[in-house]
Amino acid sequence: MAMPEQRQAFQRELDALDAKVIELFALVAADLARAALTLPDGNNEVAGVLTEHELVIDLLCPEIERRVKTAILLQAPVASDLRFLLCVLRILPELERSYHLVVQLASRASHIRRDDLSPRSRELVGRMGNLAADMWRCTADSWYERDHSAAAVLAERDNEMDELHASLIAELSSGRMELAVTIEMTLLAPLYERLSDHAVNVAGQIIYIAGSGPSVVRS
Repeated sequence: MAMPEQRQAFQRELDALDAKVIELFALVAADLARAALTLPDGNNEVAGVLTEHELVIDLLCPEIERRVKTAILLQAPVASDLRFLLCVLRILPELERSYHLVVQLASRASHIRRDDLSPRSRELVGRMGNLAADMWRCTADSWYERDHSAAAVLAERDNEMDELHASLIAELSSGRMELAVTIEMTLLAPLYERLSDHAVNVAGQIIYIAGSGPSVVRS
């Protein structure tokens, strides 16, 4: 009788950990979408909200890591349970770094006015923001549904992000904008690209958690 009860308690802890991870995904996806609206619309009220949420992230990630390590130590899990716990440990840094990138994005964007940007740069940065937000919504959904097929879709979108980034850099090099704005945009643009890479990395871990093969992490 003790074993089933112990198993039930462990399953409850696994479910609780999964709920915490889903909370992290929701914060990254929702606040990235919010930050993406900061450019090219000139909304400078987002950064303060994200800074508050960043404190939640900084508390939540260590708590999840501690609970995962305790579960591995005390329960000696195997098979799918072990894959799940190891996967959580691997994606926590991706989620934490991604949220910090979202905060940086909103902070930098708040210093740029819409009228300072060329029409082409406004278009490109808007597309990059929408694409990054869509990628992270897809990543969050794929975790919730354990859908390993999302990895291939996200890899294609990552290529699209690389193309948009190259186009934006070309536009910034054209000299159509003030030097200070050009510098700020040159620093901002790679944040979208890095967020895209992190989404791809997390999707690769979902392949692992689903038991569909080894995960691949992009540098």
